[in-house]
Amino acid sequence: MNAETAKPAEKNSQEGSRFSSEVTVLNNGVARLVAGMVLLASLTGAAACGPTVDLTTGIEIEAISTGWLDAGVVAGKNKVVPAVTFTLKNVSDQKLSALQVNAIFRRVNSGEEWGDGFRTVAGPGGLAPGAATDSVTINAQLGYTGTDSHAAMLYHSQFVDAKVDLFAKYGSGTWARIGEYAIMRQLIEP
Repeated sequence: MNAETAKPAEKNSQEGSRFSSEVTVLNNGVARLVAGMVLLASLTGAAACGPTVDLTTGIEIEAISTGWLDAGVVAGKNKVVPAVTFTLKNVSDQKLSALQVNAIFRRVNSGEEWGDGFRTVAGPGGLAPGAATDSVTINAQLGYTGTDSHAAMLYHSQFVDAKVDLFAKYGSGTWARIGEYAIMRQLIEP
């Protein structure tokens, strides 16, 4: 509606009733449009959500390996950090959109978090039922430094073993613990 159609009712009662009819038709049209948009959004949302997948049983961790990455030289000392490499397979019957994994590294003699890493392993397109991710490596930022070679550091008398807890979530879901693994005393390639 533009300003030229709206004329005061007292000047011409015929024009006033036309204005009133136009407003009513316009309001009814807007109401139908809004109702249609709400219906479409609710149907689209319901179809997109589908049944919730329990990730503790809906994905399998495949080809897992753990070890220590050569993190180079820091302040003149060699550095190694714990790492985990794996693939995930979707064994559910639902597509898992925006699948993410969080790895929490801890020393075996401590419950405190020592380091972590986060990866999106399947973006908005999701991970289809039966499909697997590419190989994913996640490493901590903290580790050990020393003057020994990277390999020799793994057998130092003060070396403490580590473990990793893996958590996953998809879409706007909550994090689910999908596994705990010991970090092997071996150097691995990135």
